[in-house]
Amino acid sequence: MKQFIDFIPLLLFFIVYKLDPKVIDLAGHELNVGGIYSATAVLIISSVVVYGAIFISQRKLEKSQWLTLVACLVFGSLTLAFHSETFLKWKAPVVNWLFALAFIGSHFIGDRLLIKRIMGHALTLPEPVWTRLNLAWIAFFIFCGAANLFVAFTFQDYWVDFKVFGSLGMTVLFLVAQGIYLSRHLHDTEPTTPKTED
Repeated sequence: MKQFIDFIPLLLFFIVYKLDPKVIDLAGHELNVGGIYSATAVLIISSVVVYGAIFISQRKLEKSQWLTLVACLVFGSLTLAFHSETFLKWKAPVVNWLFALAFIGSHFIGDRLLIKRIMGHALTLPEPVWTRLNLAWIAFFIFCGAANLFVAFTFQDYWVDFKVFGSLGMTVLFLVAQGIYLSRHLHDTEPTTPKTED
């Protein structure tokens, strides 16, 4: 459910972006609908509404949600202010690489890896498995950031499609692969040296 709620602003962004550009009259005011800039405005507004509702209901936002919201406000506002979609194209790479940096930092700061802080309450795994899992997330975020950047500036007609569904597809595939890998270690609670085939 949480992942679906987080996806709502991006889905609304995609829907508005795909509309044929036109001007509609709203309470006596002309409003442009369709295209990147109206979609960006919808992304900003819906993000504030969605994360605002989460904050009101739960009295907090997760750090990842704060980062996503702030990035949306910053890059979205710059896109509208300078009338340039280049700023929005940098949003996904920057956010992914900041996530990667956070996971990298947990190897050197604090007493637990970031992935263990996130999932440790639900899983008991050997330390080498936690380390490999943390490294896998680092690689995933770096790859996602690079892929988004490459598509955004190489295949400009398809970057919004990739931003919404390509990134979602990569995340689903990665989570499936992670689940398969973790299933081999769920009952291996002893912090021993991992098997050679791992």
